[in-house]
Amino acid sequence: MRLIRYRGSGRTGEAREWEFGDGYARCFDRLNQQLDGQLPAREVIGRVRREVEWAFPPVAVRELVANALIHQDLAVRGAGPMVEIFDGRIEITNPGEPLVETERLVDAPPQSRNDRLASLMRRFGYSEERGMGIDRVVEEIEAHELPPPRFYKPRGYTRVILHARKKLGELGADDRNWACYLHACLRYVNGDALTNLSLRRRFGISDRNRAMASRLIRNAVKSGAITPENATASRKAMRYIPWWAAQENGNGGPSS
Repeated sequence: MRLIRYRGSGRTGEAREWEFGDGYARCFDRLNQQLDGQLPAREVIGRVRREVEWAFPPVAVRELVANALIHQDLAVRGAGPMVEIFDGRIEITNPGEPLVETERLVDAPPQSRNDRLASLMRRFGYSEERGMGIDRVVEEIEAHELPPPRFYKPRGYTRVILHARKKLGELGADDRNWACYLHACLRYVNGDALTNLSLRRRFGISDRNRAMASRLIRNAVKSGAITPENATASRKAMRYIPWWAAQENGNGGPSS
């Protein structure tokens, strides 16, 4: 595993690098300690004491690092998992494309290329081997009202990108729709659905700006990311689910 901290938002500037090559069981805690020390953070003064506010939730980052280690393709030569920290974002890359489509990472059942490694990491307490890692990442990102995580599969690799806090107005239309989709996925796998209220809480939208959440929902429906759970429900009672949930339940819905 390599950890690289860049100064700035690109790879051409000054950088510091750490390499951890003495086995995952021995280096995982040390890696995460070093990682925590490099994550952007600021000190805020609370009502009683000073507290550290992280730009990225450490729990989410730890989950993604564990996933990169466990799900990497060990047959790929000359490449390994890598964590790159920039000003404003983190990229976590591992050799091997994801075993499921990136759109279905939240609801996908547990799968692993390396069953014995996954089992060993679970016994060490570094993973749960229950397929809940990405769910927890999305949950943490939403709790901190951050932009949605993005999942990519450049040829032969998997890459996850986390972005630091941005105002809702700074997010592009694709990011807003993707955030609505992930929120609907997370709610659906937990036995619930996206609502205007839940989306306001996800983005930190005040109650008096209900119309703003309605526009986000309307655009996400138009893009095909989510669909009404019951098209005949009243407007105030409307609930929304991911597009694939509608198809699997036989309720129609968009095809992609």
